[in-house]
Amino acid sequence: MRFIFFSISTFLILGFVVFGCSNNQKTSIIANGATLELVTDTFRFTEGPASDRYGNVYFTDQPNDRILIWTMNGEISTFMNVAGRSNGLYFDNDGNLLACADEKNELWSININTGKHEILVSDFDGYKLNGPNDLWIDSKGGVYFTDPYYKRDYWSDPTQELMQESVYYLLPDRSAVIVVDDDMVKPNGIIGTPDGKMLYVADIGDDKTYRYDINSNGTLSNRQLFCKLGSDGMTIDNQGNVYLTGDGVTVFNADGEKIEHIKIDEHWTANVTFGGVDHNILFITAMGSVYTLEMNVKGVRY
Repeated sequence: MRFIFFSISTFLILGFVVFGCSNNQKTSIIANGATLELVTDTFRFTEGPASDRYGNVYFTDQPNDRILIWTMNGEISTFMNVAGRSNGLYFDNDGNLLACADEKNELWSININTGKHEILVSDFDGYKLNGPNDLWIDSKGGVYFTDPYYKRDYWSDPTQELMQESVYYLLPDRSAVIVVDDDMVKPNGIIGTPDGKMLYVADIGDDKTYRYDINSNGTLSNRQLFCKLGSDGMTIDNQGNVYLTGDGVTVFNADGEKIEHIKIDEHWTANVTFGGVDHNILFITAMGSVYTLEMNVKGVRY
């Protein structure tokens, strides 16, 4: 009996060790004991968070036509007034802030030292864009951006010149813009993997998110359904998990399996990114508010 007892005990101990390791491997992506922190709720509609190399997060308050900065010490200041009604933001490889400037349906590059901007894209084949919404920049400097049509009350001419709402790619040398997917209802959120091999695009109009292989010339292939959920904004972490927004923040692993849902007590969660000195602070824009949440994972750059 002592031998049997010893064997069972040993089995239990080994089982504890094995399953303990397994549990450690599946540690929550949210830091132990971390809670959602409201930074402020003084805005009208926040969007487009983008982290610079230091971990400061730039984001937009689109109805008030300004870009703000959340610094690593938790303070918020205004970076730019009269910001082209900017929506999605992303830093390029030279430290310029690219913006989906929705007021005149343009894509901007903003020098963060001077605040001056240049227009990178204003049309496609001579037709006014619907309104660039979100973007992602690859390691070559090429820019993927979504172009859904949302009629804005501040447009002097709301005529839709491009009937198809597409995903575009601005070539790294800025010589041309090409369509990389024109088979969507309303493309919106977009993010790529840090190795530059895959791109995720959310079709918020069809409540689906797709994954593509990125070809060497910037075109896309092998479109696959990633999950049956659309998204406004998106980000990705260093474990390959993909973060979708809308009803709070829903997180899927690289296999398209839902692993987390972060509830936000707002009507709509617009966008998300990672910031902070260690890039482990999830920064969330939600209607008139912005939130932060400490994570066990980190954001990624090239």
